[in-house]
Amino acid sequence: QLRFVESGGGVVQAGGSLRLSCAASGAALKVDWVGWFRQAPGKNHEGIACIDVNDGTTYYANSVKGRFTISRDNAKNTVYLQMDGLKPEDAATYFCAAECAVGVFKVSGDWGQGTQVIVSL
Repeated sequence: QLRFVESGGGVVQAGGSLRLSCAASGAALKVDWVGWFRQAPGKNHEGIACIDVNDGTTYYANSVKGRFTISRDNAKNTVYLQMDGLKPEDAATYFCAAECAVGVFKVSGDWGQGTQVIVSL
């Protein structure tokens, strides 16, 4: 069974940076796309970035384009999200999943524990 474990969240000042990690295990070799999602309090999971782990093709939501960078290390079965220029509105719990759904607010899904990002002023 495919599982993702997210890590790297924390508290950062506005304008600062964080790098999140998404480690896959289980049926990781069958995954083609990995996407990052975030859930702010009271909202559904928003797809913000995704990557084709085979050729590195990436897509970003307009809300993070130019500030966030998704990358992968296939040898480690890990996908990263480098977040620069963080804003208070980026505060959320971040999740990854085996799909690309940029710009979509998902009502349901099989989510892991996620990693929380807090952005202070």
